[in-house]
Amino acid sequence: MSSARVSPYLLLVLTNLFWAGNFVVGRAVHGLIPPAGTTFWRWVIALAVLTPLAAGAVRRDWPLVRRHWPRLALMGVLSVCAFSTLLYTGLADTTATNALLLNSTAPVLIVIAGWLVGGERVTTVQAAGIATSFAGVTAIVFRGSWEGIRALEFGAGDVWVLAAVTVWAGYTVLLRWRPTAIVPVVFLAVTITAGVFASLPLYVWEVMSGAPTIPTLGSVSGLLYMGVLPSLVSHAFWNRAVGEVGGNTAGLFIHLTPVFGTLLAVTFLGETFHLYHAVGIALILAGIVVTTRSATSRLPTRHHEHSSPD
Repeated sequence: MSSARVSPYLLLVLTNLFWAGNFVVGRAVHGLIPPAGTTFWRWVIALAVLTPLAAGAVRRDWPLVRRHWPRLALMGVLSVCAFSTLLYTGLADTTATNALLLNSTAPVLIVIAGWLVGGERVTTVQAAGIATSFAGVTAIVFRGSWEGIRALEFGAGDVWVLAAVTVWAGYTVLLRWRPTAIVPVVFLAVTITAGVFASLPLYVWEVMSGAPTIPTLGSVSGLLYMGVLPSLVSHAFWNRAVGEVGGNTAGLFIHLTPVFGTLLAVTFLGETFHLYHAVGIALILAGIVVTTRSATSRLPTRHHEHSSPD
């Protein structure tokens, strides 16, 4: 189904809602599914759901796929294999709080990568929006107090998470060179396939090292969730939105992940909603509103330059 009439900002909001769940579920099942296993089975599930929908289009566009295969494979390895494996490796050895904070550096890293790779300039409004939203993130993560800052500790797991975020920033910038002749469903199917094949050797090595996947109701349910919403649906939404509004504006929406993480914890885990949550959410939303209002006037031009036909 075409998403041409759906606001890219709505797609970005939903993407980060699903990603927030991915952080929670990924942390919850790390004792049952090792990192490479989580990556492999998550994306196998996504590919199994997508294949019946994409098979005909892939056959039709196969000459284009072969022509652009190196670029497509690189994007698949980065976004599917490298990012996911690094993230789940980090989540096995850090807290969700640390991971959410580090994930919130993504907008800055996307801006830096865009400047280094393509000379993309960050506007004053974008910089102000990023700074305002990041202030909201820190208010939530540090619980609005100096004690929260002092209690924060970083370790090896945090290095893995930061590496994952850096990889995602690189992938987001590379999307500007996505072959526009290849329709979104084919692009998604091919990049996921490349990522699955790249993750298979890591999964085999992990199993042979004595870290098998333990099938339980919780682990299987978690994989099904991660395979459909944070993987297949979020990837499709993110790719589309970046093509329409650009990496800098899309990256800012990543600050919504701790907002949704907080709301999910309050709703499903019975955690208490505090004043610092409200302050943080207000700052994040303010930064996003300021930036998206500035970007709205340029949206039709970006759509013409970057989006692909459905």
